[in-house]
Amino acid sequence: MPDPAVVLITGASSGLGKATGQFLASRGYRVYGTARNPGRYPDFEDFPLLAMDVCQPESVRAAVARLLEQEGRIDVLINNAGVGITGPMEETPYSEVCEALETNFHGPLRVMGAVAPQMRKQGSGFIVNITSIAGYMGLPFRGVYSASKGALQVATEAYRMELRPFGIRVATLAPGDYATNIASGRYHTPLSETSPYRDTYGKSLELMDAHVDQGGDPAEVARAVYRILQKRTPKVHYTVGSPLQRFSLVLKRILPDTWYERLLRNHYKL
Repeated sequence: MPDPAVVLITGASSGLGKATGQFLASRGYRVYGTARNPGRYPDFEDFPLLAMDVCQPESVRAAVARLLEQEGRIDVLINNAGVGITGPMEETPYSEVCEALETNFHGPLRVMGAVAPQMRKQGSGFIVNITSIAGYMGLPFRGVYSASKGALQVATEAYRMELRPFGIRVATLAPGDYATNIASGRYHTPLSETSPYRDTYGKSLELMDAHVDQGGDPAEVARAVYRILQKRTPKVHYTVGSPLQRFSLVLKRILPDTWYERLLRNHYKL
């Protein structure tokens, strides 16, 4: 990669995207972030923000074209834009299910499709898709979110093999819980007085919010992204999170499904 490498980070106005952009900029990368409406952040000075809505193909193409017009290349793409969603699978409005998948799964695929031709032309590039530890398992009342991140994880495996002959490296990074504003911005299926899930969903929601509030420093994710970008032959999947969150993936691999399910049920008091 040339020095400085040009980096595009989606969903970079706050949270993990912003922390990653700040860290990479401090390491000499030429960072550009995206936000659906950069005008909402008039005091944002950490790095340039381009207007991009990952749910709108024309918006994605226009942002990538604008970056290429300014820099002439894109060396790194970090697909970070995403939304949270909670609720019982049965009661979550299907329109909200589709919207979450549109942002968390279709969105990253659109952005990869927009930058891949330029990276192929360059003969080099690096794509890191931010997934989630939740994407390794179907979490109760977070099933739609888990499914969207799990889908991105599996699609990345295929994309990685397809892009490898063109000198483009691809990997995923799955964070655990970090102290960001995702809890305040995610969609919550309303708690109905008559819902059979009222008590269990309500308790699980409180537990989820507590996990985010007590989550780690987003700078840990930024440092993990930086370490991945230094790899000449990166692994397919990386994780970052608390020891317990990462150990949960070890248990997922080695325990029978019903045993692991029992652990989750106990954790969420189901």
